[in-house]
Amino acid sequence: MSGRLTIALDAMGGDSAPRMVVSGANIARRRHPQVHYLMFGREADVAPLLSKMPRLKAVTTLVHTDEVVGADDKPSVALRSGRGSSMRLAIDAVRDGAAAGVVSAGNTGALMAMSKFVLKTLPGVSRPAMAAFFPTLRGESLMLDLGANLVCDARNLVEFAVMGNAFARTVLGVERPTYGILNVGSEELKGHESLQEASAILREANLPGDFAGFVEGDDIAKGTVDVIVTDGFTGNVALKAAEGTAKLVSEYMRRTFRSSLVASLGYLLARPSLRKLRERLDPRRYNGAVFLGLNGVAVKSHGGSDSLAFANAIGVAIDMARHGIIEKTRADFAALTHKAAGPSEAAAG
Repeated sequence: MSGRLTIALDAMGGDSAPRMVVSGANIARRRHPQVHYLMFGREADVAPLLSKMPRLKAVTTLVHTDEVVGADDKPSVALRSGRGSSMRLAIDAVRDGAAAGVVSAGNTGALMAMSKFVLKTLPGVSRPAMAAFFPTLRGESLMLDLGANLVCDARNLVEFAVMGNAFARTVLGVERPTYGILNVGSEELKGHESLQEASAILREANLPGDFAGFVEGDDIAKGTVDVIVTDGFTGNVALKAAEGTAKLVSEYMRRTFRSSLVASLGYLLARPSLRKLRERLDPRRYNGAVFLGLNGVAVKSHGGSDSLAFANAIGVAIDMARHGIIEKTRADFAALTHKAAGPSEAAAG
């Protein structure tokens, strides 16, 4: 997409909203000066914050609503009763063509339910997936699904591969992404029937890039492939395990450098390198889980995001819209359709 983009923001979503949302949008404004923002939220809360940031206010249209989706609201309840909420109105703006994408740090389940109901799925997609970045030894990789679909069959896994492939080419800028299915081993005979069938389909699908077959848990951090495909149960466990490991290592390092005077002196010498490491592993850099497979761009920022993390989530939405991920995904599914039936039936037989 060229020209000026508009991004819809749920100003009331997140633990520190709306201050975090407005401050994050101001950071994003400096990075992406050609973007306009549609903010949905309580005018009495948001307007005073915007008035302190005149340059952001100049590129922002504030739409008032008193309704807010609560962090503990059930998705079904939010879907029925939240039609006038800041989250729903922001999603509606994407459906109506008033915005190229929506970003919210609000209730994850509600955002997924509303986005799927309002935006619908792309042709060929049975279930949208949640995807996010992982830091690796080679740079960054994408994993999906991360919890939206706990039980998946072969068809779902193939769809995830198509969507992840398009995202890697669009946002990560990888011309020929490598992609693989997370399994208990890399051997072709490992894994249950759904994994085997999905692998058979993808080997014959001829998607852009290269299918690497099965990958294992340690391949995630290695960056063996650009896109890791898995079911939502396994993906969510892997995500939480990685986050926990990062916190464990950080705490061990903190205790080690405080253990003695010599260790403290060593910390002073190593501080520049440790600063680079901290910046490289800063989770705010990877904020912005995306809902792939929808007929519109929807990005979920972490509920505990600060302004920098939210700005990065906005950046993800802008990249997806500017580089036409919806069009690329639709084209890939169209190309896959005539290939999928034959290999799928053969694998099932």
